[in-house]
Amino acid sequence: MSEQAVRAQGTEIPKLGFGTWQIHGDECAEAVRDALELGYRHVDTARAYDNERFIGRGLEESGVDRGEVWLTTKVWMDDLTRDRLHASVENSLLDLRADYLDLVLIHWPSADVPMEETFAEMVRLRDAGRVRHLGVSNFPAGMLSRALELAPLLCDQVEYHVMLGQDRLLGLAAEHDLVIAAYAPFAHGEIHGNPVLTEIGEAHGKSAGQVALRWLIEQERVVAIPKAASHENRVANLEVFDFELTAEERGRIGALPKDRRHFDTSWAPDWTD
Repeated sequence: MSEQAVRAQGTEIPKLGFGTWQIHGDECAEAVRDALELGYRHVDTARAYDNERFIGRGLEESGVDRGEVWLTTKVWMDDLTRDRLHASVENSLLDLRADYLDLVLIHWPSADVPMEETFAEMVRLRDAGRVRHLGVSNFPAGMLSRALELAPLLCDQVEYHVMLGQDRLLGLAAEHDLVIAAYAPFAHGEIHGNPVLTEIGEAHGKSAGQVALRWLIEQERVVAIPKAASHENRVANLEVFDFELTAEERGRIGALPKDRRHFDTSWAPDWTD
Protein backbone atom coordinates (compact mmCIF):
# COMPACT_ATOMS: atom_id res chain seq x y z
CA MET A 1 0.00 0.00 0.00
CA SER A 2 1.34 3.43 -0.92
CA GLU A 3 1.30 6.41 1.40
CA GLN A 4 -1.43 7.78 -0.85
CA ALA A 5 -4.01 5.35 0.54
CA VAL A 6 -5.28 4.31 3.93
CA ARG A 7 -6.27 0.74 4.71
CA ALA A 8 -9.19 -0.05 7.01
CA GLN A 9 -11.15 -3.27 7.35
CA GLY A 10 -9.18 -4.72 4.45
CA THR A 11 -10.14 -1.87 2.10
CA GLU A 12 -7.88 0.79 0.60
CA ILE A 13 -9.19 4.35 0.32
CA PRO A 14 -7.24 7.10 -1.47
CA LYS A 15 -5.98 9.57 1.13
CA LEU A 16 -6.84 12.61 -0.95
CA GLY A 17 -10.36 12.99 -2.26
CA PHE A 18 -11.95 15.52 -4.60
CA GLY A 19 -14.76 17.37 -2.84
CA THR A 20 -17.60 18.67 -5.01
CA TRP A 21 -19.76 20.74 -2.63
CA GLN A 22 -21.08 23.89 -4.37
CA ILE A 23 -19.74 22.85 -7.79
CA HIS A 24 -22.60 22.52 -10.27
CA GLY A 25 -23.55 22.09 -13.90
CA ASP A 26 -21.05 21.87 -16.73
CA GLU A 27 -18.38 23.26 -14.41
CA CYS A 28 -18.84 20.23 -12.17
CA ALA A 29 -18.59 17.73 -15.02
CA GLU A 30 -15.43 19.44 -16.28
CA ALA A 31 -13.95 19.61 -12.76
CA VAL A 32 -14.46 15.88 -12.18
CA ARG A 33 -13.05 14.98 -15.60
CA ASP A 34 -10.03 17.20 -14.97
CA ALA A 35 -9.49 15.86 -11.45
CA LEU A 36 -9.48 12.28 -12.66
CA GLU A 37 -7.12 13.10 -15.52
CA LEU A 38 -4.78 14.71 -12.98
CA GLY A 39 -4.75 11.55 -10.91
CA TYR A 40 -7.47 11.87 -8.28
CA ARG A 41 -9.12 8.51 -7.59
CA HIS A 42 -11.54 9.50 -4.83
CA VAL A 43 -14.64 11.61 -5.54
CA ASP A 44 -17.00 12.79 -2.82
CA THR A 45 -20.54 14.08 -3.34
CA ALA A 46 -23.97 14.01 -1.73
CA ARG A 47 -27.56 13.84 -2.86
CA ALA A 48 -28.09 17.28 -1.31
CA TYR A 49 -25.33 18.80 -3.47
CA ASP A 50 -27.60 18.39 -6.52
CA ASN A 51 -24.64 17.65 -8.79
CA GLU A 52 -24.51 13.87 -9.07
CA ARG A 53 -25.67 13.80 -12.69
CA PHE A 54 -22.79 16.10 -13.65
CA ILE A 55 -20.33 14.02 -11.65
CA GLY A 56 -21.56 10.97 -13.51
CA ARG A 57 -20.92 12.73 -16.80
CA GLY A 58 -17.44 13.76 -15.69
CA LEU A 59 -16.61 10.23 -14.61
CA GLU A 60 -17.73 8.90 -17.97
CA GLU A 61 -15.92 11.57 -20.01
CA SER A 62 -12.67 11.00 -18.13
CA GLY A 63 -12.33 7.51 -19.53
CA VAL A 64 -11.07 6.27 -16.15
CA ASP A 65 -12.38 2.81 -15.32
CA ARG A 66 -15.11 2.86 -12.68
CA GLY A 67 -13.24 0.27 -10.64
CA GLU A 68 -10.32 2.66 -10.18
CA VAL A 69 -12.40 5.42 -8.54
CA TRP A 70 -13.56 5.49 -4.93
CA LEU A 71 -17.03 7.06 -5.11
CA THR A 72 -18.80 8.36 -2.01
CA THR A 73 -22.24 9.91 -1.70
CA LYS A 74 -24.52 10.83 1.19
CA VAL A 75 -28.22 10.49 2.01
CA TRP A 76 -29.88 13.61 3.35
CA MET A 77 -31.42 13.50 6.83
CA ASP A 78 -34.98 13.82 5.45
CA ASP A 79 -34.50 10.56 3.52
CA LEU A 80 -33.47 8.15 6.27
CA THR A 81 -36.64 6.06 6.44
CA ARG A 82 -36.40 2.71 4.71
CA ASP A 83 -38.26 3.60 1.50
CA ARG A 84 -36.81 7.08 1.10
CA LEU A 85 -33.27 5.91 1.74
CA HIS A 86 -33.63 3.14 -0.82
CA ALA A 87 -34.94 5.62 -3.40
CA SER A 88 -32.17 8.11 -2.61
CA VAL A 89 -29.43 5.56 -3.20
CA GLU A 90 -31.02 4.24 -6.39
CA ASN A 91 -31.38 7.79 -7.73
CA SER A 92 -27.74 8.50 -6.86
CA LEU A 93 -26.67 5.40 -8.76
CA LEU A 94 -28.73 6.46 -11.76
CA ASP A 95 -27.35 10.01 -11.81
CA LEU A 96 -23.77 8.90 -11.19
CA ARG A 97 -24.05 6.34 -14.00
CA ALA A 98 -22.71 3.72 -11.60
CA ASP A 99 -23.84 0.20 -10.78
CA TYR A 100 -22.47 0.38 -7.24
CA LEU A 101 -21.22 2.94 -4.72
CA ASP A 102 -18.04 2.47 -2.73
CA LEU A 103 -19.38 4.30 0.31
CA VAL A 104 -22.77 5.68 1.34
CA LEU A 105 -22.99 7.98 4.35
CA ILE A 106 -25.81 9.34 6.45
CA HIS A 107 -25.23 13.05 5.73
CA TRP A 108 -26.49 14.32 9.10
CA PRO A 109 -28.04 12.36 11.97
CA SER A 110 -31.82 12.56 12.28
CA ALA A 111 -33.72 13.12 15.51
CA ASP A 112 -36.88 11.75 13.87
CA VAL A 113 -35.88 8.41 12.32
CA PRO A 114 -34.49 5.60 14.49
CA MET A 115 -30.96 4.65 13.47
CA GLU A 116 -32.06 1.00 13.53
CA GLU A 117 -34.41 1.58 10.57
CA THR A 118 -31.83 3.53 8.60
CA PHE A 119 -28.98 1.09 9.11
CA ALA A 120 -31.18 -1.95 8.39
CA GLU A 121 -31.90 -0.57 4.92
CA MET A 122 -28.28 0.41 4.36
CA VAL A 123 -27.22 -3.14 5.19
CA ARG A 124 -29.82 -4.48 2.74
CA LEU A 125 -28.39 -2.28 0.00
CA ARG A 126 -24.90 -3.49 0.83
CA ASP A 127 -26.00 -7.12 0.76
CA ALA A 128 -27.62 -6.52 -2.64
CA GLY A 129 -24.33 -5.23 -4.02
CA ARG A 130 -25.53 -1.66 -4.56
CA VAL A 131 -23.20 -0.31 -1.87
CA ARG A 132 -19.83 -1.68 -0.83
CA HIS A 133 -19.39 0.14 2.49
CA LEU A 134 -21.50 2.08 4.98
CA GLY A 135 -20.72 5.14 7.04
CA VAL A 136 -21.93 8.31 8.65
CA SER A 137 -21.16 12.02 8.54
CA ASN A 138 -21.31 14.64 11.28
CA PHE A 139 -21.61 12.03 14.04
CA PRO A 140 -19.85 13.01 17.28
CA ALA A 141 -18.03 10.29 19.21
CA GLY A 142 -20.89 9.22 21.48
CA MET A 143 -23.34 8.95 18.60
CA LEU A 144 -20.78 7.07 16.50
CA SER A 145 -20.27 4.58 19.34
CA ARG A 146 -24.02 3.89 19.44
CA ALA A 147 -24.15 3.57 15.67
CA LEU A 148 -21.33 1.02 15.68
CA GLU A 149 -23.52 -1.24 17.81
CA LEU A 150 -26.10 -1.28 15.00
CA ALA A 151 -24.13 -1.54 11.75
CA PRO A 152 -20.71 -2.36 10.29
CA LEU A 153 -19.46 1.15 9.57
CA LEU A 154 -16.24 2.10 7.78
CA CYS A 155 -16.14 5.89 8.00
CA ASP A 156 -17.24 9.04 9.78
CA GLN A 157 -16.90 12.18 7.66
CA VAL A 158 -16.59 15.30 9.81
CA GLU A 159 -15.18 18.81 9.79
CA TYR A 160 -11.52 18.34 10.68
CA HIS A 161 -8.57 20.61 10.14
CA VAL A 162 -5.57 22.17 11.89
CA MET A 163 -7.90 24.41 13.93
CA LEU A 164 -10.49 21.83 14.97
CA GLY A 165 -9.51 18.74 16.95
CA GLN A 166 -11.19 15.34 16.63
CA ASP A 167 -9.24 13.33 19.21
CA ARG A 168 -12.20 11.30 20.49
CA LEU A 169 -13.19 10.25 16.98
CA LEU A 170 -9.60 9.36 16.15
CA GLY A 171 -9.53 7.16 19.23
CA LEU A 172 -12.67 5.36 18.09
CA ALA A 173 -11.20 4.99 14.60
CA ALA A 174 -8.15 3.24 16.02
CA GLU A 175 -10.29 1.03 18.24
CA HIS A 176 -12.73 -0.04 15.52
CA ASP A 177 -10.53 0.11 12.39
CA LEU A 178 -12.41 3.09 10.96
CA VAL A 179 -11.50 6.01 8.71
CA ILE A 180 -12.10 9.66 9.54
CA ALA A 181 -12.76 11.69 6.39
CA ALA A 182 -11.89 15.35 6.90
CA TYR A 183 -14.10 17.86 5.16
CA ALA A 184 -13.35 21.60 5.17
CA PRO A 185 -9.62 20.83 5.53
CA PHE A 186 -8.77 24.50 4.95
CA ALA A 187 -11.04 25.65 7.81
CA HIS A 188 -13.30 27.44 5.33
CA GLY A 189 -10.31 29.46 4.14
CA GLU A 190 -9.19 30.54 7.60
CA ILE A 191 -5.82 28.78 7.38
CA HIS A 192 -4.66 30.73 4.34
CA GLY A 193 -2.21 33.33 5.57
CA ASN A 194 -1.83 31.71 8.98
CA PRO A 195 1.73 32.69 10.02
CA VAL A 196 2.64 29.30 11.50
CA LEU A 197 1.46 27.36 8.45
CA THR A 198 2.95 29.92 6.09
CA GLU A 199 6.37 29.70 7.75
CA ILE A 200 6.33 25.91 7.73
CA GLY A 201 5.29 25.98 4.09
CA GLU A 202 8.15 28.29 3.16
CA ALA A 203 10.61 25.77 4.59
CA HIS A 204 9.28 23.15 2.16
CA GLY A 205 8.42 25.35 -0.81
CA LYS A 206 4.72 24.81 -0.12
CA SER A 207 1.66 26.90 0.69
CA ALA A 208 -0.17 27.08 4.00
CA GLY A 209 -2.96 25.03 2.43
CA GLN A 210 -0.59 22.29 1.35
CA VAL A 211 0.85 22.15 4.87
CA ALA A 212 -2.68 21.84 6.30
CA LEU A 213 -3.46 18.98 3.93
CA ARG A 214 -0.15 17.27 4.66
CA TRP A 215 -0.86 17.44 8.41
CA LEU A 216 -4.11 15.56 7.83
CA ILE A 217 -2.90 12.88 5.45
CA GLU A 218 0.13 12.07 7.59
CA GLN A 219 -2.34 10.75 10.17
CA GLU A 220 -2.82 7.02 9.89
CA ARG A 221 -6.61 6.82 9.68
CA VAL A 222 -7.45 10.13 8.04
CA VAL A 223 -8.38 11.02 4.47
CA ALA A 224 -8.86 14.63 3.37
CA ILE A 225 -11.51 15.91 0.97
CA PRO A 226 -10.63 19.40 -0.22
CA LYS A 227 -12.86 21.17 -2.71
CA ALA A 228 -11.00 22.77 -5.62
CA ALA A 229 -13.04 24.70 -8.16
CA SER A 230 -10.00 25.63 -10.29
CA HIS A 231 -7.52 23.48 -12.20
CA GLU A 232 -4.64 25.21 -10.43
CA ASN A 233 -6.00 24.36 -6.98
CA ARG A 234 -6.66 20.77 -8.00
CA VAL A 235 -3.03 20.47 -9.04
CA ALA A 236 -1.78 22.15 -5.86
CA ASN A 237 -3.79 19.84 -3.63
CA LEU A 238 -2.17 16.80 -5.22
CA GLU A 239 1.31 18.16 -4.54
CA VAL A 240 1.37 17.08 -0.91
CA PHE A 241 3.03 13.69 -1.24
CA ASP A 242 6.57 14.91 -1.90
CA PHE A 243 7.43 16.35 1.52
CA GLU A 244 7.08 15.44 5.20
CA LEU A 245 6.48 17.53 8.28
CA THR A 246 9.11 17.29 11.00
CA ALA A 247 8.19 16.45 14.59
CA GLU A 248 8.84 20.07 15.52
CA GLU A 249 6.52 21.31 12.76
CA ARG A 250 3.79 18.90 13.79
CA GLY A 251 4.18 20.18 17.34
CA ARG A 252 3.73 23.78 16.22
CA ILE A 253 0.62 22.84 14.26
CA GLY A 254 -0.65 20.87 17.23
CA ALA A 255 -0.35 24.00 19.36
CA LEU A 256 -2.76 25.96 17.14
CA PRO A 257 -6.29 26.49 18.54
CA LYS A 258 -8.40 23.39 18.01
CA ASP A 259 -11.88 24.83 18.62
CA ARG A 260 -12.68 26.65 15.37
CA ARG A 261 -15.80 24.94 14.01
CA HIS A 262 -17.15 26.48 10.81
CA PHE A 263 -20.09 24.16 10.07
CA ASP A 264 -22.57 24.22 12.94
CA THR A 265 -26.11 24.16 11.59
CA SER A 266 -29.41 24.44 13.42
CA TRP A 267 -29.88 20.69 12.96
CA ALA A 268 -26.37 19.74 14.12
CA PRO A 269 -26.00 17.17 16.89
CA ASP A 270 -24.48 17.92 20.27
CA TRP A 271 -20.81 17.98 19.33
CA THR A 272 -19.81 17.18 22.93
CA ASP A 273 -21.72 13.85 22.82
